[in-house]
Amino acid sequence: MPPPPASLAYGMQLPIQSQSSLYAEPWEADATPDDLVEIARAADRAGFAYLACCDHVAIPRRLAAAMGTTWYDPVATLSYIAAATERVLLMSHVAVVGLRHPLLTAKQYATLDHLSGGRLILGVGAGHVPEEFEALGVDFARRGAVLDEAIDALRAALGPDEYPEHHGKLHDFGGLGQRPRPAQDRVPLWVGGSSPAAVRRAATRADGWLPQGDPRDKLPAQIARLRRLRRGRRGSRSRSRRWRSPRPCTSASRAGPSAVARWPARRTPSPSRCARTARWASIRSRCASAAAAAPNSSIRWRRSRPAWPRTSVTDHLSD
Repeated sequence: MPPPPASLAYGMQLPIQSQSSLYAEPWEADATPDDLVEIARAADRAGFAYLACCDHVAIPRRLAAAMGTTWYDPVATLSYIAAATERVLLMSHVAVVGLRHPLLTAKQYATLDHLSGGRLILGVGAGHVPEEFEALGVDFARRGAVLDEAIDALRAALGPDEYPEHHGKLHDFGGLGQRPRPAQDRVPLWVGGSSPAAVRRAATRADGWLPQGDPRDKLPAQIARLRRLRRGRRGSRSRSRRWRSPRPCTSASRAGPSAVARWPARRTPSPSRCARTARWASIRSRCASAAAAAPNSSIRWRRSRPAWPRTSVTDHLSD
């Protein structure tokens, strides 16, 4: 269930499931799965928007003193939490999706979204531990390009088609069916990271942004840059897109303040934007005619589906 329109929403990364010495509290070392469930249920009752879980496959010895080696698997953990909660959204914060084949990732997260009744937010990131990539046979130096294609492949694999297709440089698949499909028509995909490349990726390829370690006073400039990139993307695609592109969602990391976001009411397409030229007016007319002829077609879902609030921005940083 998405947060209500035009309200503040709070989310948090769960304790216990990741125990880096940079932020873990002493009590977490002896915490049990029952403690994790109790925290999740309390957050669910209190109206938290989402609960999040990290992703690391293995931590090298050289980083263990700082990062620790306790990192729960996000799919297993979020599935466990889903069974114990009712409404809170479930986020990977963040899944290093480049470490796995997109069909495998899609299978796991589509099942999670299906079982939880459409509560998934798929947060993804490039990763930062070279040894993990080496052990799993992935080129760490090209992790940015790997993530870019993984996002495109996951958009296809988590879409409505039972037989998704993607044909890229690193992954090529088609004619392979996967069920269950996600409960959501479009699984929200957020990008984590605060490097220039990560912010650009969030603006141009994702539905939301997950800052990583930004001081509060640096976030307004980051969000302003993200919006500029988003506007530039709209301009470059204005001749091929009918609807206005959404502004990004943003969140705060566990190490920083609790996530605070504004969830405005669903936006509707601007008629003036669609009718600036005779060509756009013609396209709009044809789309409306096609939608009337096929009410369940994809032409109408942007207006008729219960919309995930993809246009939210961090309220206390947007002034």
